[in-house]
Amino acid sequence: MNAPYPPPPPPPAAGRDRTTLWGVLGIITGLLCCGILGIVFGYLSIRDAKRFGKSPLLGWLAIAFGVINIVASAIIQARGNYYTPYWYR
Repeated sequence: MNAPYPPPPPPPAAGRDRTTLWGVLGIITGLLCCGILGIVFGYLSIRDAKRFGKSPLLGWLAIAFGVINIVASAIIQARGNYYTPYWYR
């Protein structure tokens, strides 16, 4: 009946927690300009989330948006109207 308490969780790793920073940067760059940077920032966010014990959701979203940007850019470029603005059609 007198079971000992479980050991306390390990202390967080030393350093700055930039999980949210990398996740937000990854989502913004993945959506707006460069899918590859979105994937890289997403990876950095997931890495920091594992290191500091936080949710890796922002990192996975950044990777997903980066992949969507790359695929959409490839489809638009394959159709041949990548540099034609909408109002010139």
